[in-house]
Amino acid sequence: MTRGATMDEGVGLGASEPWDDALTVASLLAVDLLGLRGVRLRGLPGPAREAWLTAFGAVKGADAPLRRLPASIDIDRLIGGLDLSRTLAAGRPVAQKGLIAEADGGWIVAAMAERMEPQVAAELAKVLDTGEVVAERDGIGLRTRALIAVIALDEALPDEAGLSAGLADRLAFDLDLAGVRPVAATIQPPSFADIAAARARLGAVVHTDEMVACLVTTALALGIGSLRAPLLALKAARASAALAGRDAVTADDVMLAARLVLAPRATCLPACDSEDHPPEPPEDDQHAADDEPLPPPDDLGERPLEDIVLDAIAAALPPDLLARLGDGDATRTPGPTGGASGAQRAQAHRGRVVGARPGKPVGGARLAVLDTLRAAAPWQRVRATGGPHAVRSPDLRRIAVRPEDFRIKRFRQRTGSTTIFLVDASGSSALNRLAEAKGAVEMLLADCYVRRDEVALIAFRGQTAELLLPPTRALVRAKRCLAALPAGGGTPLANGLDAALALALVQRRKGLEPALVLLTDGAPNIGRDGAPGRPQAQDDAVASARQARSVGLRALIIDTAQRQQAFSQRLADAMGAVLVQLPRTDARGVTDIVRSTFTQSGRA
Repeated sequence: MTRGATMDEGVGLGASEPWDDALTVASLLAVDLLGLRGVRLRGLPGPAREAWLTAFGAVKGADAPLRRLPASIDIDRLIGGLDLSRTLAAGRPVAQKGLIAEADGGWIVAAMAERMEPQVAAELAKVLDTGEVVAERDGIGLRTRALIAVIALDEALPDEAGLSAGLADRLAFDLDLAGVRPVAATIQPPSFADIAAARARLGAVVHTDEMVACLVTTALALGIGSLRAPLLALKAARASAALAGRDAVTADDVMLAARLVLAPRATCLPACDSEDHPPEPPEDDQHAADDEPLPPPDDLGERPLEDIVLDAIAAALPPDLLARLGDGDATRTPGPTGGASGAQRAQAHRGRVVGARPGKPVGGARLAVLDTLRAAAPWQRVRATGGPHAVRSPDLRRIAVRPEDFRIKRFRQRTGSTTIFLVDASGSSALNRLAEAKGAVEMLLADCYVRRDEVALIAFRGQTAELLLPPTRALVRAKRCLAALPAGGGTPLANGLDAALALALVQRRKGLEPALVLLTDGAPNIGRDGAPGRPQAQDDAVASARQARSVGLRALIIDTAQRQQAFSQRLADAMGAVLVQLPRTDARGVTDIVRSTFTQSGRA
């Protein structure tokens, strides 16, 4: 059985097997690697991903170069730059190619693509658009042809941000291999001779304007705003026709391309127009209709091609994706979540090295030796032969380095976070609020082992505030402290806020990012000095809240009163905090509110 016949049989209005689709993508990429530009492979390392890479390697041939892109690559190795050793030996700037230029005519495998630095993703996207890599730095100007394709191995979890959207938009295919088993395929994979013949035929494959309009209309119906998507789908349709041995694109090729290229990019369900579908036959004529012969598979009838393509895509989408599209969730981009990676901070002396900048190695700053030599190298001949500051030394191996050449290392550190629960344990606060706080803390602690977060608990009652649970990830210790949480007495809210602020500043000095969650009924009656009186207690609490805001402390106030107190809004405004009214909730509700609030702010 030929490849073309098998593909034609596999294309239809229904969904095909996921592994068959994965192998079809590998075959189409092998036919037009540089035109389709690559694929995004979702999922953790496993048999499916390894089997797909093996299958692709078998059909692409050995003539195309392969380069592996590590997640920690620096920009000089990526795009090229100054060859330091040869420059110092020659006394003049000597350029060297980067990894992208070395992969010209072939493909790059990007490991852990979800961790790719934005600058690296931007350079790859630019090269995919222009077909050349430009390195203009350190006294050199290097322009090199770089026609490449990218295979991005995206290992992001469902609640994590994955591959850069700009780079993903430029890759034709988006394969989700999570849960896919590399079973025996129902389609016959092409041989390398078939691929070579398809490549030779690809330039002569033609298509109609109706097919272009169909792909554009389909993309719009699926909520795809990028014009690259229908263009890539058209290239995929041409590759499908060439692989099937045809010189013209057919409707089957268009449906296959739309299903593989456009469906994964869908952000909404296509609108259903009842006028485009014929009415059901009358009940009396049902048997007569059943007796009529079915039209041949290639007969598309009077329906427009875009309607048939939309039906094919709708049938191919999995049920859970249809549900998410119906709810509008597919348009959301997973935001940063607290914990595992935490917030990224530019650090002066510690963390991961992310580059270098001009500066002097003073005050603990660390000298970037190679970058310093790279900055000085282009000027060695000038400094050795002329100018008032020329280096006149018989030892030509000496390198003249001036203060303006100094480069110091730039660091970036991922910080953890500490969630401080400040709980109103006074007599006016309902006892079930304390039980909810206990349950919420225990639920958050369960995530801390993975997310590297810490949780602390401060209770205020009577005339003082007490740190019951220092910042910890120890679940047993936390449960023991929570079980002994006392209740009763007045409401010294100001003292509680002062204690939480002091603890937050200590955590910040340790390099952690603190966040405050205050559970109170909004009825303080004990001032900072321990004297009773509601007006003075409220003024003291507002003053403490303003001090917390002045140091940039993130805060969430959960009003536990049966009716929202006016003072709660006043306190939230003074603190710059989010105010949530929860007269009736449980521990799960408190936990969900904490997570969603700090995650949406992008800071937790």
